[in-house]
This record gives sequence, structure tokens and C-alpha cells, in this order.
Amino acid sequence: MLNLTVTGEDSSQIPVLLAHGLFGSGKNLGGLARRLAETRRVISVDMRNHGDSFHDPDHSYAALAGDLARVIAAHGGKADLLGHSMGGKAAMMLALTHPEMVRRLVVLDIAPFAYAHSQTPLIDAMEAVDLQGVKLRSDADKRLSTYLGEAGVRAFLLQSLDLKSAPPRWKFNLDALRAQMPVLVGWPADAPKGGFDGPALFLAGAESDYCREPQIDAIRDHFPQAKIRIFAGAGHWLHADRPAEVAETVAAFLD
Repeated sequence: MLNLTVTGEDSSQIPVLLAHGLFGSGKNLGGLARRLAETRRVISVDMRNHGDSFHDPDHSYAALAGDLARVIAAHGGKADLLGHSMGGKAAMMLALTHPEMVRRLVVLDIAPFAYAHSQTPLIDAMEAVDLQGVKLRSDADKRLSTYLGEAGVRAFLLQSLDLKSAPPRWKFNLDALRAQMPVLVGWPADAPKGGFDGPALFLAGAESDYCREPQIDAIRDHFPQAKIRIFAGAGHWLHADRPAEVAETVAAFLD
């Protein structure tokens, strides 16, 4: 089962389901969850192999979409769906294969596109760091800095370090994520196109390279009805770079 956090008390509308990106957890979309929970019931999930959810060797987008489908089925059978990065691909896959379960779709800074990059260097860094005897996150950060120079990326990863474990452990299933990395950065060749006719909103950061012209073409191929908005001064984590504007844009679209 996926670990869920449910906020907001208004059950008169269908819920909003939030799916985070690679190496994240449900907490990463907390700002969006708080804004949407003012008027809606919001379900934030830890995706499989992340956070407090189950571990499994299968980390394909068909499997991730199936997980989201089961959450929606358990909460009334239909939802508005928002996903960032990896979670955005899972959300797109669900909308394309089970459109009856999704009323409105929001995707943050990702496209139905096979990217050429890999995130395995981050796995290398996490596996290389010695966590024996670490008591504080700041101590872990010092050790991780030997292998990973970007402080912001370290801070992001360290949100998923379990300090209560002895020794501390990463909550990720790093073996599965490493093995499935080509699948994660890719996009299923057999994914249907145009199968979702509900409203779809794609938000991207102008400073990110995830949604440039080839990726926008792929969005329009799969979601001909998609609206696309680019946020100046924002990167891949646009909901952290421009939190108020992104949250208000999403809330207005879903309402």
C-alpha cells in the first residue's frame, strides 16, 4: 500500500491526488497541498520505493499509474490529479490509460518524452556516504558533501534520510531505482496518444530544460487539448521557486 496523507475536510467535491517526483516524498508538494486543502480534500502520496511506502522491484510507469488508480478507486473512483516530474509521468500514464478516473490533470515540469539524462550519480552519492554514527542531518550533509557538491540537492535528498534507524538509512529503494533508471527517464513507446479529453494544464519553469520545444511537441501529441504555461525565474522545482503563483494557478484551474 502507498503511504497517504489526507488533508482538507470538504468531501462534497472529488479529491485532489498529488504525486511527487523522483527522490521525493509526499511532503515535497506540501505548499500546494495546504493551498488546495483550503477548499478541497487533498491526498498526498509517497510513491512506491519512496518515503514510507512499500518497496518493489517494478518501478515502471504502468506500475506507478496502477498505484495511483488504486488510491483513486478507494476514494470514490474519480479525482483531480497533479504530478511533478516522475509523478507527472505517472499521472499522465493514468490519464491516458484510465481517463474515466481523472477529471482534470495538472503536470509540473515534465513531458511524455524519453529524456537522455540519468539520475544514477545521485544514487552513487547516497550509497557511497558512510552513515554509521550520524545523529544529525547536518552531520549527514557534511559527509554527503564529499560526493555531492550541490547544497540544494543534498537538502532535498536528506529529507528522506531516516535518522531514527540505527544506523540511519535512506528511505528509497535505491537498488530498484538504479535498475529501473532507463525506464524512469524514458517514456513507454506504447503509451496511447490523445486518450484523455479532459482539461489538462502543464506548468514548466523557464530555467528548466525539461519542457523545451521537443518536449512541448510531445505534450501536444499526447494531450492535444493541453494548456501550457511557462513560469519565468523558475526551474524544475517551480512549485518551490514560485510557490504562491504556482499554487494559485493550480487552484484556479482545478476550481
